Amino acid sequence: MKIKLDKPIVMVGLMGAGKTSVGRALAHHLGVPFVDSDKEIERAAGCSVVDIFSMYGEHEFRRVEQQVVSRLLDTPPIPKVLSTGEGAFITPNIRTKVLDSAISIWLKADLDLLVKRTKFRDTRPQLLHTDSKKILAQLIAERYNIYATADITVETFDESLRKTVTKVIDALEQHLKQKEQNNGKK
Repeated sequence: MKIKLDKPIVMVGLMGAGKTSVGRALAHHLGVPFVDSDKEIERAAGCSVVDIFSMYGEHEFRRVEQQVVSRLLDTPPIPKVLSTGEGAFITPNIRTKVLDSAISIWLKADLDLLVKRTKFRDTRPQLLHTDSKKILAQLIAERYNIYATADITVETFDESLRKTVTKVIDALEQHLKQKEQNNGKK
């Protein structure tokens, strides 16, 4: 099935789930642009996400994130793959906007994989100078029910990028086929 998109795809999930790497590879496969919302926030703010958190706090970061994600969803090119930060989909206004105007894909990973993938990165403000396993376990408890409202859920494991992207493409094809069948019944 050739995937034809008429709206953006938004990658959601916790840090370390693979939103950026899978999103970039998915965009390449689909022949559409890839955009990372955190990079766009950094470009707009003129400093890193870590700096925004430390200078202005999480509340201000979420406010800017909401503006940037909304702009990215509304501006051409519309078929694109957008990778969001782990907290974006948790924000009610962003979640509503994504669910109304995009196809959301939750990359669901278990705690051990998230810890392994985030262990040596210093770009994750919530995990700096703390017990990352404890924080990630808390985030899983708080957020997985919200992520589960995404249009598509793909479980990720410690596997090749190619294998995960193939699973995402298969799930996307199935989702679009189901939507097409449901629209044909109306």
